[in-house]
Amino acid sequence: MAKSADAFRTISEVSTELDVPKHVLRFWEQRFKQLKPLKRGGGRRFYRPEDVELIKGIKALLNRDAYTIRGVQRILKEQGVEIVKHLAAGDATALTAVVTSDEKAASPSAAPSKRRAGGASKSLHTGGEAPPAGRDVVAAAISELSACRALLAGESLRAKAPLGASAASSRR
Repeated sequence: MAKSADAFRTISEVSTELDVPKHVLRFWEQRFKQLKPLKRGGGRRFYRPEDVELIKGIKALLNRDAYTIRGVQRILKEQGVEIVKHLAAGDATALTAVVTSDEKAASPSAAPSKRRAGGASKSLHTGGEAPPAGRDVVAAAISELSACRALLAGESLRAKAPLGASAASSRR
C-alpha cells in the first residue's frame, strides 16, 4: 500500500525515492539549517513533504546546476526556501523571477549599499549612462543561460528567450 502525498517519510524512503544516500541526507541536515526533519525516540527521522521538496531543490542545485554547498546556503539565506523548492521542479526561471521582482520593489533613488556583493571590484564603466545594476547583470545572465539550455534541448530559441535577452547581450 502506497503512502499518501501528505505522509511523513523515513530516511530510507527519502533516500530511495530521491536516490540520495542516507549519510548524505544526514550531512545536508548539518549544512542546511532550513532542513529539519522531525526526530522521534531513538533518533529516528521523519521527513515532512516540504522537507522532501527542499531536498529535491538542494539536490538539483548541487548536482544539476553545479552549485557549491556555500552557494546553495547563500541562495537559501538570500532568496528563501520556496525558491529552492521551485528549482526542484526544474523551474530555472525561479531565480530570474525573484531578481526581477526585487528589482521592481527597489526604488531607483534608494541609497546604494555600502557592501559590494561578492567582493566585486569597482566598475570601470565610464560611459554616459549609469553602469548596469548587479541584479540586471544576473538576470541577463540567467536568461541567456535559459536560452542556451533551450537551444541545447532542441527547443526554439524564439519561443523561450525573454524579451530583454537581446538587449542584455548587446550591452557587451
